[in-house]
Amino acid sequence: MNEKVDILIVGAGQAGAQVAISLRQGGYLGSIMLVGDEKDAPYERPPLSKDYLSADKDRERLLLRKMDFWPSRNIDLWSNKRISAIDSDKQTATTTSGEVIQYQELIWAAGGNARKIPNQNELEGVHVIRTIEDVDCLRDELVDASSITIIGGGYIGLEAAAVLTKQNKKVTLIETQARVLERVAAAPISHFFQDEHAKNGVNILTNTSVAKIVHEDNKVSKVILDDGFEIETDIIIVGIGLLPNQKVIEDAGGRCGNGVIVDEFCRTSLPHIFAIGDCACHPNIYAQNQYLRIESVSNAIDQAKTVAGVILNDKKPYTALPWFWSNQYDLKLQTAGLNHGYDETVLRGKPQTRSFSLIYLRDGQVIAVDAVNSVKDFMAGKKLVENKICPDVQLLADTDIPLKSLL
Repeated sequence: MNEKVDILIVGAGQAGAQVAISLRQGGYLGSIMLVGDEKDAPYERPPLSKDYLSADKDRERLLLRKMDFWPSRNIDLWSNKRISAIDSDKQTATTTSGEVIQYQELIWAAGGNARKIPNQNELEGVHVIRTIEDVDCLRDELVDASSITIIGGGYIGLEAAAVLTKQNKKVTLIETQARVLERVAAAPISHFFQDEHAKNGVNILTNTSVAKIVHEDNKVSKVILDDGFEIETDIIIVGIGLLPNQKVIEDAGGRCGNGVIVDEFCRTSLPHIFAIGDCACHPNIYAQNQYLRIESVSNAIDQAKTVAGVILNDKKPYTALPWFWSNQYDLKLQTAGLNHGYDETVLRGKPQTRSFSLIYLRDGQVIAVDAVNSVKDFMAGKKLVENKICPDVQLLADTDIPLKSLL
C-alpha cells in the first residue's frame, strides 16, 4: 500500500502532536499524517512517574487532546505503526508492515527508549517508566509487591520513589554517582532531596552499582551490589536515562551523535527532514552553542513551533529558554536555564523551610535557577537568565529583595 502526504510526522508524543497542532493553528491546509508506534493517541509522559503511577490520574486524562480532535483537524493519526526506513532521495518512508509513504516534508519526532540493564530485561519484575503500557504493567505487579528497588537517582527514580513510599512500599534507591541528581543539580539541591526522601523512609545508596540480579523461575528475587551487599526485592525499576531513536535517520545517511543532529531551525543534514524533541541534538544558545539533547516538554513544544514556523514561511530559530520541573511529595522543583559550566552558586533562602532557590552563575551572569516550592523565584529567575543579568550576589541571596527587582 502506498500513501502520499504533504507532512509526515514520525512520533506521536508531545513534539509530534504539537507540530501537527501548530501547523493547523497557523492555517496550514496541506495533508498531515501523524505516525506513532504506541496504540494510544498522543498523551503526556511526565505524569507517568507521578500522577499516573499513583493512580491519581486516569488514562483518559493523560491525552493531549480528545480522540475526536485529530479527525476534526484533518490530521491522519496512524497508531501502532513504526517507520523502519527512510529514502531521502525518493522522499519516502516505509513502515515495518510494508506501507510506503511519500512525503513533501518529514518531521522526525520519534523520542527515545528507556535505557535497560543488559540481559536482564526479560525477567519478570524488571520495569522501566516510559510508556503507559510500562506503567500499567508495573502497577499490576505492585499490588502483590512490598519491596522495591529503584536503579537511578534522577527525576524518574526519585519521583517513583516518592509515589511508592507513600503506598507503604519498602523502597531502596541505588545511584552510581556520589549524590542523586548529580548530573543536573548542585550539591545543595541533591542533599535537600536526599534528606527529604530519607525522612519519608526511602533508603538511598550512593556511590554504588548493581553487580548482579538474582532470579528464581525468571522472576527477580534479589539485587547484589558491587560491594557484595544483598537486597531482597520484589520489583526493580530502572531509571538510568534515555536512548534517542536515531537509527532510521542514521541509516538514511543523516548526521547523528547523541541524537539526530539539527541546526537552529531543527533541520537535519538530510533534505526535507526535520528532527525535534527528545531525539534531536541542537546547538543551544544557553549552553554557549554546545550541541545538546534536551528531554523536556517545553523543548518539545518550542522545537515543534520552530518547525511549524519554517513550513508556514514564518522562519524563526529555536532560541527558547529550557525549563524543567519535578514533583516529589509536596515539593515542586522548577528549573530555568542550563547550569552547564557554572562557576558559582548562590543559595537563596533556607532549605529547612522547604522553600528556597539555588542560583547558578558563570562569570557573574545568572545562567540557571533551581526553585523549590518558590514559584516567584522561578518566574523571576527565567527573566534573569533570558536577560543575561549580572547582579550583586549579596542581593541575590537576600530573600527580602524580590528577584524581579534585579531585572
